[in-house]
Amino acid sequence: MTEQPERWTQAAVHPDMWTDPDKDPRENDGNGPDGELPTLQEYLRNYRLTLTMKCEGLDPEQLARRAVPPSTMSLLGLVRHLAEVERDWRNWITDGDPLPKLYGVRDGDFDGAVAEQSAVDGAYADLAREQAATDAALAGHPDPGARIGKEGVVVRELLVHRIEEYARHCGHADLLRECVDGRVGQ
Repeated sequence: MTEQPERWTQAAVHPDMWTDPDKDPRENDGNGPDGELPTLQEYLRNYRLTLTMKCEGLDPEQLARRAVPPSTMSLLGLVRHLAEVERDWRNWITDGDPLPKLYGVRDGDFDGAVAEQSAVDGAYADLAREQAATDAALAGHPDPGARIGKEGVVVRELLVHRIEEYARHCGHADLLRECVDGRVGQ
């Protein structure tokens, strides 16, 4: 039986938090955004930050560790998966031919998450590029009720779907990180 890491947090104010509120990049001045679109965008931004925070401070081996066998899921795999998903969402926005998969075959995002610095660097670069490209494609559609792309998806539906995807995978990241080094928190 493998030894379990000790549970820990960096937060001193609230022990169930990842970090103290004054150091949390997701915290705002207490005032939420005005309007539907800015609210959805802020939720997406915060879940993106949460995923990044869950991966901070880990080396390539820890990021690539499949902590819940027999699953192929790892923190690095989640970064790669969300890059792949961002690209796929862009296919919903445009009328053109679908973009090719980033990592090839089905589950290539998880299967290719190997403990090498080049894989880590590449995954983060892919995620940043794909997020920026999807955000840019959506920026041309400021009406959350507008239908876009060849399938006529509603902008609101796409944004909520993106939030749901990140939120679900941030839950996975919570468990994976705790298995890797014991760090806990929202």
